[in-house]
Amino acid sequence: MVSKDNNNKKSEIDVGYVAKLARLALTADEIKRLGKQLNDILGYIGKLNNVDTAKVQPTSHVLPLKNVERTDKVVPSLRIEETLKNAPLKENSFFKVPKVIE
Repeated sequence: MVSKDNNNKKSEIDVGYVAKLARLALTADEIKRLGKQLNDILGYIGKLNNVDTAKVQPTSHVLPLKNVERTDKVVPSLRIEETLKNAPLKENSFFKVPKVIE
């Protein structure tokens, strides 16, 4: 739940609430300090919302990076028997694992 005070900023109660959800034990001083930092971040984001970005091309990185990739080659893989030889549990040609969802 997000609430705002009269100045349209996050209140200290919100920081405490989020800390509780994240199971973080914060002191009152930490809540106050983090609340101010959160207000500063949200204020900066608010400024960015006012910038005209209609003609700005989307980028994923500010530097011109290029992925180095190799071409795929078909190579023989391990035999099923060799792959499963150290498996504690196996069924047919598969690893058998304990059920984790009821």
